[in-house]
Order: sequence, then structure tokens, then C-alpha cells
Amino acid sequence: QDVMDIEVKPKPSRPHWYERHVQPCVAELLGSALFIFIGCLSVVEDSGGTGRLQPALAHGLALGVTIAILGDI
Repeated sequence: QDVMDIEVKPKPSRPHWYERHVQPCVAELLGSALFIFIGCLSVVEDSGGTGRLQPALAHGLALGVTIAILGDI
């Protein structure tokens, strides 16, 4: 007799309430705070020679870091 090997995959459990509700809210709060504060500080510390480049680069860097750190959530 041939016995077929069937892989039984466990049924995925629902994520914990913390992972569904609290973690995304905290990630959104931290990401927004980082993005806003770095952007505002780059405008306040604007030196005369950089013009619009410094705030643009600071916002881009803040957004990139936020996505890299909190993107999995």
C-alpha cells in the first residue's frame, strides 16, 4: 500500500489584540512625530546657503528612516 505523505499546515491563529490595535497606533504616532519634528527642526536651523535643499533632504531622510524602522508594522 502506498501511503501518501500529506503536510498538514497548522491553522494560523489570530494575532493578539495588541498586534492588531495598539502596535499600529504606536508606530503611526512615533513615525509621525519623527517626521514632523525632524522636518520642523530642519527649517528652524536653516542656514542661508542651503535654501530649500536642507529641509527637503531632512524630510526625505526622516521618511526613509521611519519606513525602514516601522514599515513591517
